[in-house]
Amino acid sequence: MTGATRERARRIACDGVSLHVVEQGAGSPLLLLHGFTGSSASMAGVATALADRHRVVRVDLLGHGRSDAPREIAAYAMERCTAQLAGVLDALAIPRAHLLGYSMGGRIALALAALHPERVASALLVGARAGFEDPVERAARARDDERLAERIERDGVPAFVEHWMALPLFASQRRLGAEALAAARAERLANRAHGLAASLRAIGAGAQPPLQALLPRMQLPVLLVVGAEDARFASVARDLVQRLPRARLAVVPAAGHAAHLENPRAFAPIARAFFAEADAEAATQPPQATIAVKEHCA
Repeated sequence: MTGATRERARRIACDGVSLHVVEQGAGSPLLLLHGFTGSSASMAGVATALADRHRVVRVDLLGHGRSDAPREIAAYAMERCTAQLAGVLDALAIPRAHLLGYSMGGRIALALAALHPERVASALLVGARAGFEDPVERAARARDDERLAERIERDGVPAFVEHWMALPLFASQRRLGAEALAAARAERLANRAHGLAASLRAIGAGAQPPLQALLPRMQLPVLLVVGAEDARFASVARDLVQRLPRARLAVVPAAGHAAHLENPRAFAPIARAFFAEADAEAATQPPQATIAVKEHCA
């Protein structure tokens, strides 16, 4: 790899865990967060498309890919997860970054922006929600996630991956073709059963604290992106647009839940334009206070 596509991989230790991190490109920092069962590899295409304008940082979230997968469920909690990501930024001497998160990564990106707003310049969220506001819905989703966690532990990762990739939510990904689907399957198979189960139990949509009460205070630019064929998350996105002061919605044609993967030619210009607009706005603002790097993250 040369130029903007050259990748630099390292491990960063923070909050008692070690995360696998990949960097490429130069420019304003951009943190990419993958979905459940994925890894930083699933965001490689997005990274390459944006690395000519951004210092792109991809992270394997805890329990996924090449990052640690502790058995202590508390290590995966949303507050810990966002602190770990802030620690990654500290270790890379990045005071503030744009965020781009997909599905589970979108929920985490939204939580990072809500809990550590000083670290976030803007957020682009693909197929994301803010948790479940209704306690009955939240409890039902937590029960479903617990059943999934038990299934992973009982049947193993290969059987679970076959089940997961066959879900109707991901049916539109068949358009990616056999080679891409095989690569996605291999990426998911590299995960560990206890890491995926712990992630579901601690940071699944039913387990995470709902963020709706915090959304009206978020003053950063937010772009909610959904695939035109993802009706469920289009409804979620429209609700979030009403709650976030500076949010808007973009619909990617010929795409389902993973719009960034299913139609990258349409997605990349949307992302580039959004982050360029956020950078232009930031350039007109007074300088932000310097954020000190934590010594325990390296």
